Amino acid sequence: MSERKDLDQEFIPLEASGLLAAVADIKSEGYRLGQACATKTDEGIEVLYCFEKDNGVKSMKVTIDDKAPELQSVTGIYGYAFIYENEIHDLFGVTFRNLNLDYGGKFFKVAGSAPWNPNLGVKKEGGEE
Repeated sequence: MSERKDLDQEFIPLEASGLLAAVADIKSEGYRLGQACATKTDEGIEVLYCFEKDNGVKSMKVTIDDKAPELQSVTGIYGYAFIYENEIHDLFGVTFRNLNLDYGGKFFKVAGSAPWNPNLGVKKEGGEE
């Protein structure tokens, strides 16, 4: 039986303008993108990118305006991030600039646009509120 090591976790708050440089740096250190997710907070939309290497996790947290949510895509660095970013777009209405594979809001079939971001309004198909 191998010796147990505790998981080392670090949360790194970032401004949106510093996200790409930080992601490029962490990739050069050998980290893989484990997941990306979002949640609605009182401050806006919080987007969290989690990176893993050996027995450590580094999570980068960016909070953006929930009334006009926009963020630079990290798909130029981690190509498979398109899955996470399309999901965040469909559920929270976040626009990702330079997204390598953009499903244009059709990654998931949802009842309306951005159902988890009440500040954008849930619009049903056909444009009704």
